[in-house]
Amino acid sequence: MKNYVISMYNKGQNEAGPKAKVDAEDFLAQENFDKVNFYFSGARKAKLLSVKQRLWDIPQKLKQINPELVVFQYPTFDSSTDQAIISNLKKHTKAKIVYLIHDIESLRAYRGDVSYTKQEIDFLNQSDGLIVHNTKMAAWLSENGVKKTMVQLEIFDYHNPVPLQKNRLYEGSICYAGNLQKADFLQKLTLKHPLALYGPNQAATYPENITYQGSFTPEELPTKLVQNFGLIWDGTSITECDGSFGEYLKYNDPHKTSLYLSSGLPVIIWKKAALADFVSENNVGLCVDSLAELDGILSTLTPQEYQEMCTNAQNIAKKMRTGTYLKTAVAKISQLIEVEK
Repeated sequence: MKNYVISMYNKGQNEAGPKAKVDAEDFLAQENFDKVNFYFSGARKAKLLSVKQRLWDIPQKLKQINPELVVFQYPTFDSSTDQAIISNLKKHTKAKIVYLIHDIESLRAYRGDVSYTKQEIDFLNQSDGLIVHNTKMAAWLSENGVKKTMVQLEIFDYHNPVPLQKNRLYEGSICYAGNLQKADFLQKLTLKHPLALYGPNQAATYPENITYQGSFTPEELPTKLVQNFGLIWDGTSITECDGSFGEYLKYNDPHKTSLYLSSGLPVIIWKKAALADFVSENNVGLCVDSLAELDGILSTLTPQEYQEMCTNAQNIAKKMRTGTYLKTAVAKISQLIEVEK
């Protein structure tokens, strides 16, 4: 019997959205996992396609496989599609099913929605085990009713063939990559050090020393990151990460962190973010309470201290580029659920 990884994503998307799933598939393929893929594009077409997939595509595809282990990349397009995949796996196979968590919507889009949270927790409990982002996410899931075995990914791997830049000259420069429509804090940010922006939906103007550099595919973007630090921040405020996406940082592993670190680029992250522990323990960046501190911190950082962060980031990058974190998590959860059964 073979192992499979099941995914659904928007192939035409140029943002980082589908890359995490595509990379996971490719790294698991190196461990002899076969792929089962479903696609969507455009809201109206996607809803119609979702009905067809639930009634025909999903059952027909899953009838044809005989897996021992399935890694299901959660979530897909909507909860009914998620359920169709799991129900058909349970109906047509005897596979052990592990969810690789990309997002927990109860902590993001549906934060505070008791009914949705119960529905999501019930769905997670249909698995044999979960690969979650970090200890903070695992703790929240346990507190809210998840009973299944969980292992922590630590951080997302990132396929990045761009050669690592050696000997970055320290000048205190920063970059920020992402959907700029969700980065309202940028309009309030006053910096003496230069900040370069990458991504779609740029604003008409930005404060002094903040410049827009363009939007690029995930394959092109690493070639542009020639600055000293990559910034991880969300919300409307420079003194904290606020709003749904800012609060989400307390539990998730933002994929842009992996973009930066896989490029050998140290990061700047909110001290209350879940990934701040990883950044601090591995000395691959700066953990700050407020962006108002940035100029002072960057001015006092020595070139030697920065080079040490770069060396550590390059060591992490080498692991990410070979899928070490995911492969380790899959091996661990496989052993744990085998023991339980």
